[in-house]
Amino acid sequence: MQLQIPPGDFAGFIFDLDGTLIDTMPLHYLAWRDALRDQGLGQDLDEDLFYSLGGMPALQVAEVFRAHYRANFDSVKTRSSKEAHFMSLLPRATIIEPVVAFAREAARRAPVSVASGGPRDVVLRTLRHHGLAELFPVVVTADDVANGKPAPDSFLLAAQRMGVPAKRCLVFEDAEPGIAAALAAGMQYVRVSSRQLTRE
Repeated sequence: MQLQIPPGDFAGFIFDLDGTLIDTMPLHYLAWRDALRDQGLGQDLDEDLFYSLGGMPALQVAEVFRAHYRANFDSVKTRSSKEAHFMSLLPRATIIEPVVAFAREAARRAPVSVASGGPRDVVLRTLRHHGLAELFPVVVTADDVANGKPAPDSFLLAAQRMGVPAKRCLVFEDAEPGIAAALAAGMQYVRVSSRQLTRE
């Protein structure tokens, strides 16, 4: 994977987690698929729909699925079921080495942070599991902002906590909602390709 770093005088670096630092998106797909099956969905979750929502808060994703499939499940319970399924799959995840290597190098000279649409407990457990918790002193999650991606809130909060002006931050993202959030925050971005077809 070749990262296309845009030119600029960047003073802070913000990384999405799932599909950007860690190859978890296929596992999140399986977790959502199984959680929806638990709720009685009689078909597999559409992968295009799933990937189009990357970076959005999990509760919001559950509500999109409920509307899309015209289902009558409880979004909060479905999200909780999904996170439980995901935690059981987490040991199978691997880091995305080029992005993590860039983050390690960048951290020697500038602040780095994570801004994720996941809930705080899952985000922190994912970082710890992969030995990345110490690398990122600033972690922003869906629990910290009123509006998740594609709103710019999480990136703006990460910039604030790093003490870096938004226009001098570079965002690493894999999904369209996250890229839209970076643009809305006035930040340049690096697109990380994470899309995989799930065969399971």
